[in-house]
Amino acid sequence: MALYRDEGVVLRTHKLGEADRIVVLFTRGRGKVRAVAKGVRRTRSKFGSRLEPGSIVGLQLYEGRNLDIVTQAERVETLDALRTDLDRYGRSAVLLEIIDNATEDGESNPAVYKLLTGALRELDRAGNPLVVPTFVARFLVLEGVQPLVDACVRCGATTDLVAIQIHEGGVLCRSCPSGEPISEPARLALQLVFDGRVRHVLDSTTGDVARELETLAAKLVEQHTERRLRASAVLYEQLDEGVGSLDR
Repeated sequence: MALYRDEGVVLRTHKLGEADRIVVLFTRGRGKVRAVAKGVRRTRSKFGSRLEPGSIVGLQLYEGRNLDIVTQAERVETLDALRTDLDRYGRSAVLLEIIDNATEDGESNPAVYKLLTGALRELDRAGNPLVVPTFVARFLVLEGVQPLVDACVRCGATTDLVAIQIHEGGVLCRSCPSGEPISEPARLALQLVFDGRVRHVLDSTTGDVARELETLAAKLVEQHTERRLRASAVLYEQLDEGVGSLDR
């Protein structure tokens, strides 16, 4: 077996036997990797707490036939706010589920890795609800499947764009009715993100537009992956209940 080192984000984990855990990682160099962390569920484990979902970790692993084996894990960054604030925790879970659903094992994609780690850091730093929709928009750009938002997908009109039809791949004008309503601020925010002006949107978009974009982002990524986002449904339920801290 070959020994290798990489950096990765823990996407999810599940139990294996009495003391081990299977860890699904999205790594900088190898894309999605599934590995066994032996003994991490024991109280004396040296790195069990470092392999929690959302952690950015430096890793040493052995290549295995079916599953690699984690031999070392060190946190690259703590990202403590993602573990203490329920809203941030919920949104980080959405990001992790998107990458888990949308990527295949062993397919390296450094651009997506950079996007994911940047989004987690921004979410930890500021807790901005727009991190998820801007992440989704930039991810769709990298995948080459972003919807058309500056002209009607049916007639090409560039004004009075009032709806979006996800299955048709973009917005519709008032003369081509159908789809779901989209507000002009939300449409413009998406257009700015697709154009690369993410920071402008993060700093200037607030309130109802942010929630509209979160809902739309979930639908866009579900259309792309053809899978439901379970973490997104849980997040909205928590937000509606007004729960905001894991300590409550």
